[in-house]
Amino acid sequence: MPDINSLSQRIISVNSLTFDDLALEVFKLQYDQNPVYRSFVDALGKQPTDIKKADEVPFLPIEFFKTKNVKTGVWNTDCVFESSGTTQTQTSKHQVFDEAFYLQNCLNAFESAYGAVKDYTVLALLPSYLERSNSGLISMANYFINETDKPSSGFFLNEFEALNDLLLSLRDQKKKVLLIGVTFGLLDFSEAFQISFPDLIVMETGGMKGRREEMIREDVHKVLRGAFDVEQIHSEYGMTELFSQAYSHGEGIFKPSRTMRVIARDLNDPLTYPFSGRNGGLNIIDLANFKTCSFIETKDMGMVHDDGTFEVRGRIDNAELRGCNLMLI
Repeated sequence: MPDINSLSQRIISVNSLTFDDLALEVFKLQYDQNPVYRSFVDALGKQPTDIKKADEVPFLPIEFFKTKNVKTGVWNTDCVFESSGTTQTQTSKHQVFDEAFYLQNCLNAFESAYGAVKDYTVLALLPSYLERSNSGLISMANYFINETDKPSSGFFLNEFEALNDLLLSLRDQKKKVLLIGVTFGLLDFSEAFQISFPDLIVMETGGMKGRREEMIREDVHKVLRGAFDVEQIHSEYGMTELFSQAYSHGEGIFKPSRTMRVIARDLNDPLTYPFSGRNGGLNIIDLANFKTCSFIETKDMGMVHDDGTFEVRGRIDNAELRGCNLMLI
């Protein structure tokens, strides 16, 4: 079995040339040491010797994180990330072996897409998440805020006037600012204040969380572009069950981080993949999940492009609404 410290370092530094070999190594590790995943693979009649390419690996339905303790190996849980869900749905729980590893991976993903986080003032408008203490998104945002080492960086609950005043001040000082927010929070703010800040990066994380009527992503972005006077609305794609994120600089086109690959599956036959050029269910390889499960069948629907970028186009019929990334394009 591979040394855990060595494996984590190789995952953090993975690139397009090493991704496939590392994915197969992680698959064999998880088949050997993850009882939940092994049972699922066995139920499909698959054997590790049958798998020759990363695209052939079986993907565990995401619902298992609601009912099973998904772990690879035996280890003490550092913390647990829990999905927001709704009052009618059972939440997912992701056992975290090392929050510091998660945060380092988050930082690498962000900085690969946007440059050094220290260059930004980070403002987080995440009211629904701040009401919980076990959110992976809050953990990530808090880490970014602390890494900026700027007194203006911070969280906002419903202090729209204070946020508006701070944005105006930072604009006038020509500061580089990231405003990351849950979608309903950004829309609520946009109804209270209008601001012309063309250089502002406005990043939505998805989700109305029952606070507002659902809107398609195109309409949300149109409203927010007008409210902040920006050319594009950026987006973050992540979920409780993953350690890695993808980012969109606009138009709903996401680029996965180095530790992440998205593969589309046939909506009529979930065991048929890859499925490119058409709408399909989204499967995700997340190498950073090597201590839980790196091969996840999500309930998101979308399209994967030849260059590895992808779009999210909604939820698969009969799938429960998740608290994050509920919008359609």
